[in-house]
Amino acid sequence: MKKPFAMGCAGVALLLTSAAAFAQQASTAVPISKPATAATERANEAVRKAMAMADKQDFEDATRGKLAELKDPLVKAPDGRLVWNTQRYDFVKGDAPATVNPSLWREQKLNTAQGLFKVADGIYQIRGYDMANMTLVEGASGWIVIDTLFTEEMARAGLKLAMEHLRSTKPVVAVIYTHSHVDHFGGVRGVLDEADVRSGKVKVIAPEGFMDNAVAENVLAGNAMSRRANYMYGITLPANDKGSVGTGLGLSLSNGAPGLVPPTHLIKKTGEEMTVDGVRFQFQMAQDSEAPSEFMIYLPDKKALCLSEVATKLMHNVYTIRGAKVRDALSWSKYINETLDLYPDAEVAFASHHWPTWGNQNIRQYLANQRDTYRFLHDRALHLANLGMVMDEIGNEPFFPKELVKDASSHGYYGTLSHNLRGVYNFYLGYYDANPATLNRLPPVDAARRYVAAMGGEAAVIANGKKAFDQGDYRWVAEMVNHVVFANPSNADARALQADALEQLGYQAESATWRNAYLMGALELRAGPRTSGASSSGPDTVRGMTNELLFDYIALRLNHEKTDGMKAAISMVFSDTNEVWALELSNSVLNNTKGRVLKNPDVTLTLTRPAFLAMLLQGKKVPELVQAGLIKVEGDPKGFAALVANVVDFDPVFNVVAP
Repeated sequence: MKKPFAMGCAGVALLLTSAAAFAQQASTAVPISKPATAATERANEAVRKAMAMADKQDFEDATRGKLAELKDPLVKAPDGRLVWNTQRYDFVKGDAPATVNPSLWREQKLNTAQGLFKVADGIYQIRGYDMANMTLVEGASGWIVIDTLFTEEMARAGLKLAMEHLRSTKPVVAVIYTHSHVDHFGGVRGVLDEADVRSGKVKVIAPEGFMDNAVAENVLAGNAMSRRANYMYGITLPANDKGSVGTGLGLSLSNGAPGLVPPTHLIKKTGEEMTVDGVRFQFQMAQDSEAPSEFMIYLPDKKALCLSEVATKLMHNVYTIRGAKVRDALSWSKYINETLDLYPDAEVAFASHHWPTWGNQNIRQYLANQRDTYRFLHDRALHLANLGMVMDEIGNEPFFPKELVKDASSHGYYGTLSHNLRGVYNFYLGYYDANPATLNRLPPVDAARRYVAAMGGEAAVIANGKKAFDQGDYRWVAEMVNHVVFANPSNADARALQADALEQLGYQAESATWRNAYLMGALELRAGPRTSGASSSGPDTVRGMTNELLFDYIALRLNHEKTDGMKAAISMVFSDTNEVWALELSNSVLNNTKGRVLKNPDVTLTLTRPAFLAMLLQGKKVPELVQAGLIKVEGDPKGFAALVANVVDFDPVFNVVAP
């Protein structure tokens, strides 16, 4: 569905979708899930018997140093919105049910440890109250916060818990963002007042490139990424043994819109050191590893190593199924290898997710295995590619080094061996497998109709699908019956069978993100697309966008068919920043050029950036801003009005499992 673009560019507010929509799901009827089939029970029992992760140390470490937890299980925003329910995942205890892969169940039991934990003298963590962790380091006069959770309300509740239990009245004197992913900076307004940052009272420290990457990563493809993220994180799934058991990386995202306060200090190279409120921090850059802007931190006086999200208690994503630029697995492994040499004396290692590792030898073995995991993904994918194997063949190769199989921290609870190997292939070789037969495939609906006809019609395909389902061949069911769903999405029998197959695949998945995706697909086949959930953007994110990024975002939303043949030359003069921008519409594209002075523009708009943001964030229309004296218009505004009228909003709940 495409909607006309409001005169004031208010469509950018699509980026601002709040996770408040998630709270609405409780009142929406959820289709009844089905039990595990005998085939799924056998598959999960085989996993349980084969599980090599016999080490109990993880369970000791996950609860070590626990000091307190929130007394009220419900964290609410001032408007009454439910932000977090500490009891939501209480069912994850005991032995794995038949509907959950036992290996994933083990990981999620570890992730349910929640509260305030002591990591080392003067270092504490808030864990289990969001998908990520918040770390507190005590300084001489105040607290240094490393990462701030996803939302303001959750960060505030976590900080309050810590200060009350530690009986501290010290203020927050600095915030450190380890990297540019929103679950690590979104809660910043819950731990500081931006006025204190502007005055210099509070420092905000981040790696070089932080703002550009924090703001830009989810903007241009933001609608598609957000929709896909709903599948990856199972946003609308109920939390139970037939639904969401978490994300592997943690439990889930807290409910709210994230904030962003720009950093005041940027770290640019490995070896830089800062003393903040009497605490020494040494930095190791890890750009373009798990995030495009990221560093790790060593506190030499405490022999404490913050691994950011470069090393966690699982195999992370080289390629993330929500969609993002593929990460460099080779560089990732080399950063971890460098860490082993830079900080050989570390006695405790903690990260932005999961629980810490204590003991020098334990840390070194853990880091070596993490290094080898990403190096193996890189080398294995290219080894097989150079043997002539294509992406789907490589993604089905099961070999994984036996010592890494024994280490739960190398298992694919978030990333997987399958899609990460495919990701490395794509990083180097792209989507095309070099077989000309796949060079220009038919679009899904067209291909589906032809496949169904060739297989004897819808009834025949469904009959074969049911036979395969009874045999437990759920991957084949999903691939085969998907053709019927796309050829005829109103075929109730096909949708039901496809949902049943995806559900069983979800029950068997070791990866939480695969489980969520499968179960979301089953849910939507049965009930249709659900209301969108958490967004990674908020007003702070839009304010942090450069003018160029804002113009680029508006440009990609042009209705290309309707603007074909239109021309417009628009000059935008920002009086407060002394910037001149030329917007030129031709050939269905809107080019933007900073500093270009148009000789004969159709219209010149003189305004301030706050006025521009009022258009984008508040839906203010040009005429009312003109009347208020905030915009000056010279020339004929018809071209600008025509351009604005042909910018569309994207449907945030477009179809995924059916056309």
